[in-house]
Amino acid sequence: MTMTKNNRLDRRLRQIPAEIWSKITKIDELKGQWVAGARLSPQILSRLKRSVLITSTGASTRIEGAKLSDEDVEKLMRGIDIQKFADRDKQEAKGYFELLENVFDSCLSAKASASAEKSLKFSENTIKHFHKELLKYVKKDELHRGDYKKEDNKVHMINAAGESVGVLFDTTPAYLTPKEMQELVEWTGRTLAEKKYHPLLIVANFLVEFLQIHPFKDGNGRLSRVLTNLLLLKEGYEYMPYISHEKLVEDNKPEYYVALRKSQKTFLPAGASAKEGKTKRENIIPWLDFFLTIFLKQSEMAIDLLSKENIERLLTQKQLAVWDYLQKADRATPREISEKTKVAYPTVRQALDKLLRLKKIERIGQGRSTSYRKL
Repeated sequence: MTMTKNNRLDRRLRQIPAEIWSKITKIDELKGQWVAGARLSPQILSRLKRSVLITSTGASTRIEGAKLSDEDVEKLMRGIDIQKFADRDKQEAKGYFELLENVFDSCLSAKASASAEKSLKFSENTIKHFHKELLKYVKKDELHRGDYKKEDNKVHMINAAGESVGVLFDTTPAYLTPKEMQELVEWTGRTLAEKKYHPLLIVANFLVEFLQIHPFKDGNGRLSRVLTNLLLLKEGYEYMPYISHEKLVEDNKPEYYVALRKSQKTFLPAGASAKEGKTKRENIIPWLDFFLTIFLKQSEMAIDLLSKENIERLLTQKQLAVWDYLQKADRATPREISEKTKVAYPTVRQALDKLLRLKKIERIGQGRSTSYRKL
């Protein structure tokens, strides 16, 4: 008798250590701050989203060995004719950019209209459709776009030169992939709907299992990152389009591979017996720790962004010059700030009063020796 995937996926989440819960609590506090404080103009949000699309496309394709810089991606997306695409890197980048943009736009549109019908449904069909869209410009992948693998595959660790430096792990056999994917997607959808566990635990569990199955011949890593954006947006983490998740993964690529390997080497093989399930304890904690550390950093960056953009809206141009100067100086007197910024002394005093009220700076000393520094 084989052990059901539902049992395995549930068992992984039953004993979560305090340090993991601590990260989840911090993330949700920041999520609340974003929802309460997000009053950015549509123009600012549009500019941020465009920047993230470029950064995320560059990062996600480079993790898999592509060579395009963010600048290359930006030039590419200015409208180069697809016929001029000479190599696979460009084809993959264009597919990633357009798919991620569609995910962002669909989720933001559904939120704006408060319409569940407009929201992208999480399902096997959606995953297969995403795979098709991801690879739609890649000629060599024409025959298997949107279809689960027909042959077994392995996961390779890729270095900065785009070369394989070893096999990380063997994946689910091709013949078991349809069954494994069906069970994984059903478990994820059901547990999210029932709120059986915290959504971040469910999403992380889905991702590590998806990458273990490696259901497609190619594009699994990139697709997993698009699905990360989709699932977290659907769970109310609305800052996904404004801070790049993919860039943070790229910046911590060795740790990403190590965390995946540490958890996945403890996982039971597909089709394992119930007896094996009782004797072997799967350990998802290394992956959870990595995933939540990255997402906590992303959440902190989102709040920093909110703070920065809100200050820009609250201060006049001359007051902003005062704030910019204080961010670079250890401390400064009003007279010094006026001289260095060429801003009139009374305007400097107004800016300092406003920054004090916003709790961005502190006053040091009294009288003529009074100076200010950034908190």
